[in-house]
Parts: sequence; C-alpha cells; structure tokens
Amino acid sequence: MIGYVTLGTNDLTKAATFYDQVFAQMGAKRFMEMERFIAWQVSDAAAGVALTEPFDGQKATAGNGVMVALSVDAIEQVNAVYNKAIELGATCEGKPGFRPDLPGFYAGYFRDLDGNKLNAFCFCAPE
Repeated sequence: MIGYVTLGTNDLTKAATFYDQVFAQMGAKRFMEMERFIAWQVSDAAAGVALTEPFDGQKATAGNGVMVALSVDAIEQVNAVYNKAIELGATCEGKPGFRPDLPGFYAGYFRDLDGNKLNAFCFCAPE
C-alpha cells in the first residue's frame, strides 16, 4: 500500500550522504532523484524512503510522534543499520535489542541529522 515515506531535510546533500551509507546496510539504492528530492528502496516491489527540502520553502522539522520503521531480515542487519547511523552522526533513541512488550521484536532507534526518528527492526527468535 505505501509507495514511499518522505522525510524533510534542511541540507539535502548532507542528508543524502548519510542515507546512502545507512541504507547501503540494507541493500537499498536510490530509485528517484530530482533537484530537491531523493528516494531509496531495496527493490521495485518494496516501499521506499525519501528526503526532500520542503516545497513551501520553510524549515524542515521532525514530527513529534512520527517515525519511519525500516524492516530488515536479521538482528545483524538491525545492528549494522543502527551502528552506521550512529557512526555518521545520528543520535540514539534506543539501542538495539529485544523489546519486552512484543515477543521476537528486535529494534534499534535513532534520529537522523535533521532530527527525524527512524528504527531498524526485525521479528526474530532470541538467540
């Protein structure tokens, strides 16, 4: 149902460099690119994540309660995405681990360079 989710940015070049490296951990590549907009996806059949400078010319701000959840296949990928994001300057919103209120749900949460909240997650059995 969802084609792609868009996050606002105030520095498209800097944000694109961040996401090129973070999304590479998931095997995602750019699939749409314009002057003020870039989008990534893992495959043609998968939903994507996009960045844009706001159309109205106002400053991009992170939404309170808004989060993009990135589905991956394994704990190692959750860790790789989270660790790469932190390495590139993201801030921690919850270190990778199993969440006790949802059996088998493993996730790591972070905020990107513009303050947008994301997580990488998988449903997998505890080791």
